Amino acid sequence: MKGFAHFISGVALATFFPEIVRDAAHGAIGPALGGIAAMLPDVLDFRFARWLEQPDRAVDPQEDPPDPEEIAQAVKEAAEQAWEQRRPTRLILHTLRLGPDAWRRYLVRFDPEGPAVEVEIGPVVNTGGRPMPGTDPSCPPLRLPLSIPIHYDYDPTIVVDVFSGPSIAFMPENRAVRILFLPWHRAWSHSLVLAALLGLAAGLLGGARIGWIVGLGYALHVLEDQLGWMGSNLFWPFTRHRIPGLRWMRSVDPWPNFAVAWLSLVLILWNLDRFSASPLLPAWFPLLALSLPLLLRLAGRHPMLREGWDEEDPD
Repeated sequence: MKGFAHFISGVALATFFPEIVRDAAHGAIGPALGGIAAMLPDVLDFRFARWLEQPDRAVDPQEDPPDPEEIAQAVKEAAEQAWEQRRPTRLILHTLRLGPDAWRRYLVRFDPEGPAVEVEIGPVVNTGGRPMPGTDPSCPPLRLPLSIPIHYDYDPTIVVDVFSGPSIAFMPENRAVRILFLPWHRAWSHSLVLAALLGLAAGLLGGARIGWIVGLGYALHVLEDQLGWMGSNLFWPFTRHRIPGLRWMRSVDPWPNFAVAWLSLVLILWNLDRFSASPLLPAWFPLLALSLPLLLRLAGRHPMLREGWDEEDPD
């Protein structure tokens, strides 16, 4: 889920505390503190944990287009090293920058059934990820069999294109090597235990209400992320691995992010009204407001309405 969706949901959570709403009318930052707490897990990951990672191996293409066999061979060697040495091996997939606003895209896929790794060279893209016409090499993917069993349960395709590339970790287990995408992400930072500890610390410093807002806002972020694919290490430091997510959505999907933001805004408005001295909104306001995006979504999928919207205005 995107950062704004996390932030606004944390603000909405804080408005369920009547005292926080009343204090905010006099300049207190309680609701904003809920939003900040709800963004904190990703801040810890992308501002700290990411840069503390120490890769064991790297794929660093220098020529354009890169050789897919070299990339696949480097991935294979990292996986085999983890299996043979019985220790985790981290591999970073560097990007290939061709100019101020040009990057060569390549894709890495894992097939646990094979087992095999597959590499495909894609087009040149701009910083926004848009492919540039005429730059696709149109080469078939290169498939390289693996000599060891693997377990991989994240996105089938790892896309490497702009800015810094992703990292993957090969974790040896009893019967296979488990492949983790972005091993530094949603590990210790995305823990409900850590949420409770931060809430306790905030409560000792700022009072019980502040502690509840910080702890619940932090935990809300963790639980929202659990709706996706990657999952989180919910009970660090008592557990060491991420618990798989529910796979209901992806962080980049527009509708889930819009739905969370809309729900949060409705709840904020509703709470601000009902905790005011003279409430104005009717009791059925939340139901009507929350049903509007669903009605629009259903209307957009209806073939008759979609056909009508797609028609050009005859005038």
